Amino acid sequence: MAEKEWHDLGTVEQLKAPPLREILIGKTKIALSFQDGVFGAISGVCNHVGGPLGKGSLSNGYVICPWHYWRYHHQTGKVRPEMGDIQVPSYELKVEAGHVFLNTKPITERVNVHEKPMHLARKPKREKGPIRVLGISTTAMTEKHPRFSTSESLLKASLENAAEELKCETQLIRLNELNFKNCEGYYSKSARACIWPCSITQFDSSDQLEKVYEALVHWADVVMVATPIRWGMASSLYHKMVERMNCIQNQITLSDNVLIKNKVASFIITGGQDNIQSVAGEMLGFFSELGFVFPPFPYIAHSLGWSMENMEHNVDYVKRSHQLPEGAKALLHRSVEMAKVLLGSEVCIEALERAGRKGYSSDRESK
Repeated sequence: MAEKEWHDLGTVEQLKAPPLREILIGKTKIALSFQDGVFGAISGVCNHVGGPLGKGSLSNGYVICPWHYWRYHHQTGKVRPEMGDIQVPSYELKVEAGHVFLNTKPITERVNVHEKPMHLARKPKREKGPIRVLGISTTAMTEKHPRFSTSESLLKASLENAAEELKCETQLIRLNELNFKNCEGYYSKSARACIWPCSITQFDSSDQLEKVYEALVHWADVVMVATPIRWGMASSLYHKMVERMNCIQNQITLSDNVLIKNKVASFIITGGQDNIQSVAGEMLGFFSELGFVFPPFPYIAHSLGWSMENMEHNVDYVKRSHQLPEGAKALLHRSVEMAKVLLGSEVCIEALERAGRKGYSSDRESK
């Protein structure tokens, strides 16, 4: 048995409050706790991704990691029974002459049962097949009383054309139909706390943004995002989605893990008020940070301007317009052509040759 090495942590009165603190002994981090008149000492490093347990919180006898909320008993270091045989090292304590002493040799070992990685964590690999086009509609609607969406209608026209004329595989995701949480700002706690797949997706089976992650990272060659203009910005649902996409971008800066390769993004922007260039610039900037590339003229847009903020008039205009749907189709054609170049593939060549470049002029007129 290893000889005990006792380290004086300080007086009992000094260590009672706060109820949880981080103590550093050499290079070893300890999470020291005090609850219900009893001290506890466990490793200060979480099993998950190394979160600082001593900087977390203490509740009902469990130390809660501040990064992703893993819980360990403050004396034994064991997780809750339903999580299995997982634990962090625990340490022996004694109180003598009003001082708290810690044996620097842990009395239990670290046990971390690694589960099978979530399927999203697999390395992106493009499977053989035609160009795959993902449409994302970010319009917010009342579920039981939906109204006509100008941006989504143009997106649907593009996807229908992609399937019928370009023989692409297509998929439409309406964010309004998904139940997903806001980003909890893990990166703000620590850069290493923002992980892929997103922690929310990993630990909350009810969170449905997994569908977007799967399609965006693993399935699509072309991603076309449609948004209305809301107070001079993209929709609130768009921003809610891209905040959760930070976990994709952070993989690049933290571990040089580029998840988006040889993928094309383009945008449809409509609204009853102006600020088109600002909305487009923000969207282009964010998607470029993820690794997407863009076709020539990477967005189409329509607005009646600030003084013409009349949604009924705006909807009628888009419904009657011939130029806008043709412009949306032309944008999709350019995006598919760019994807074909990036992939170095012969997919869709015959369909693209038939389609030609029609619609470019009407697209420009619609901007």
